[in-house]
This record gives sequence, structure tokens and C-alpha cells, in this order.
Amino acid sequence: MIQDLFIATFETLYMTFVSGFIAILLGIPLGIALYMLSKSDKNAAKTWYSILDWIVNIFRSIPFIILIILIIPLTRLLTGTIIGSTAAIVPLSIAAIPFMARLAETSFNNLSQGLLDTSVSMGMTNRQFILKVLLPETAPEMVSNITLLIINLITYTAIAGAVGAGGLGAMAINYGYQRFRMDVLLYDVAILIFLTQIIQFVGSRLSNSLRK
Repeated sequence: MIQDLFIATFETLYMTFVSGFIAILLGIPLGIALYMLSKSDKNAAKTWYSILDWIVNIFRSIPFIILIILIIPLTRLLTGTIIGSTAAIVPLSIAAIPFMARLAETSFNNLSQGLLDTSVSMGMTNRQFILKVLLPETAPEMVSNITLLIINLITYTAIAGAVGAGGLGAMAINYGYQRFRMDVLLYDVAILIFLTQIIQFVGSRLSNSLRK
């Protein structure tokens, strides 16, 4: 059983960090786009913001278990299967990207108006503003958001385990629930709590160090 727990833990971490990486890679640029469009006075920008905002809200409002079912054709197209840890990365990433984008946009909105006005008065281009002001000034909060994202993904992997994704969630259901192995269930829960605590600890320390 110990070997099974190690394998399940590895699968959970694999799903969490690969989908988290994809969500960070695509979600933060999407959050930047939402922020920059919301600050623009141009009518075209406001229209694009409304469209992106609407799309993000749609994906965030779909329950994860339903999202898994809805995108089965896409999952099969990209991975060749709908079962297993690699297949689960597709719905995990699609659920996490809009979540990360909204978290990033919220962080950017907390940027002080003074810094924004100073950047405009200095004649910064959008690229300079994003790279030299927006991202550095919001880095501590962004680290906290990424920590929150990863912890949420751990929860999602447990849900995905109910439909064949593998990991600790699948082990808890297949062994703990269906075979009445309460010990397995408790081990799974303990590992999930441990992983969450470790990630929260590292994220908080990193975020605090950036604030100094």
C-alpha cells in the first residue's frame, strides 16, 4: 500500500504542477490583457475587455466535474485518452487559466494610482510599463495568488480522481470508499493536508521575502 500511496502522491503532484505551470504561462498574460484593456479609453478596448471578461466568467462558473465531461472530445484529441493523469491535465488547465487570469487582474487593480500616473507622465510604452512597473510591483501578491491557485488545483485533482484521473483522489475513492479501507482514506487525507501546508508555507515565505 505504501508504494501505491507514493505513486498516487506523485500523480497528484504531476497533475497539479504541470497544469499550474500552464495556467501561470497563459493566465497571467490573460490577466495583463484584461487589466490593460480595462484601463484604456478606446471603445475597441472596452469591447475586447467585455468579450474577454465574459469568456473568463463563463469558464469560472462551470463546476469542475461538469467541465471535465464537457471537454472530453478536446481531452481525447490532445492526449489520445480520457483516462489517467496526463488526460486530467487538460481540464485542470482549462479550469485554472481563467482563475489565474482573474487573480492576476485583481492584483494589478491594486497597483496605486500614483505609480500608474507616474508611468504615464514618463511616457512609458505598454511593454515598459508591464515589465518595469506592473509585474515587479505586484510580484508579492502574485506569488500569493499562485500559491492559492496550486492549492486549488490539488483539490481539483481529487475531484478528477473520481472520473479516472488517478492520484490521491482516485485512491481514496477506489480503496478508501469502495473497499471500506478507512485507513487508506485517512492516509490520503493526511498527505493532501501535508502537501497543502507545505505549499502554503513556501508560498507565504516567498511572498513575504518579496515584500521586504
